[in-house]
Amino acid sequence: MSETAPKRVRRRRVFYIPGYDPFPPRRYRELYRSESARQAAISGYQIALSPAREGGSHGWQVQSTQDGNTVETEFEVLLWSDIVRGSMGASIPATYGQLLRTAWIYTTSGALFRLMRLRKGPIIAALYPVAALLLQAMIAMALGWGAAFLAHDLLGTIPAALIGLATAALLLRWFRAMDRHVFAYYLMHDFAFSARWRGAYPPELEARMALFRDTIARALLEDWDEVLVVGHSSGAHLAVSILSDLLRANGKAPGLSLLTLGQVVPMISFLPDAQRLRRDLAFLSAHKDITWVDVTAPGDGCAFALCDPVKVSGVAPEDQRWPLILSAAFTQTLAPETWARLRWRFFRLHFQYLCAFEQPRDYDYFRITAGPETLGDRFAGRAPSKSRIEHPVNRHTSLA
Repeated sequence: MSETAPKRVRRRRVFYIPGYDPFPPRRYRELYRSESARQAAISGYQIALSPAREGGSHGWQVQSTQDGNTVETEFEVLLWSDIVRGSMGASIPATYGQLLRTAWIYTTSGALFRLMRLRKGPIIAALYPVAALLLQAMIAMALGWGAAFLAHDLLGTIPAALIGLATAALLLRWFRAMDRHVFAYYLMHDFAFSARWRGAYPPELEARMALFRDTIARALLEDWDEVLVVGHSSGAHLAVSILSDLLRANGKAPGLSLLTLGQVVPMISFLPDAQRLRRDLAFLSAHKDITWVDVTAPGDGCAFALCDPVKVSGVAPEDQRWPLILSAAFTQTLAPETWARLRWRFFRLHFQYLCAFEQPRDYDYFRITAGPETLGDRFAGRAPSKSRIEHPVNRHTSLA
């Protein structure tokens, strides 16, 4: 990857862009604290967290000693959880309206059928909330009808109908209250958020992305050996667009690296109005002044594992350089008992990239974010995964 001698990192700035997640930054701070301690104990290095610098309420500092080198890292979470929470406030009827609209957009655009040719896992994840919500509606209607039938002879037609409607409504409210265990509403809001704009970024998110770009641009003017942007899940395609905007504006950005984890880019780039994202994918993939590494795992059923997001979107330029497609290989990097415990916990596995591995290979989140090598130097000469998927299947490839 790097054409120059490896540069030892002493000071690094990391910007973490989460996916569609309503939770505050402390969730990621505490996850990093606990999992970095586990990984350090396994891999034999030292790592410790401390509060963010004054005025930095959305991050933390890390000091780590690895391979005889001490590195200071400053983390900042680029927040859009307030936008997520706002999009999740739809009523029960409005959520079913989202279901119909989202299903219509993905089917009539042809995106759903093209996505099925890539990975089954994310499509099952996309269809799951549709099936779960429809099942909940059918159960509610059946029990509501049953309550109305039983009350009819005692109370008459109109009171019985009201009892039936009340029974169905209360059951639907109970289903929604239990969604923290089922995730049907959460996933429905997630897919509807992008589908509503047919792949374009909503205006409020565009405004937030511009603020993120400015924050990262300021860091590039400071004394950091590496500025590393990490995009997880939906945060991966946000990172692609943010860095594309930054590089178009600034030209060069020495020391800038991008790590995308568990990406779901095709869910957006395959939609008709995702010209902005497709244009950014094509641009960033050919940029010579950045390192972009994309890490997924076939065991992660919520990600488009080992899919080159540029090529499968049908926008790969002739001079494509990035991303380097790598596998976190959960079945090989997790202990057998850990894999057996997590195998069917799909949402937990989607966050495994941010966690410790008992048998780590070259992917170690804490060496990448707190170790002495830049992302480019760490993976210099590393061949991409042989199992990567590169065939273009996207119907919508317009960049204009």
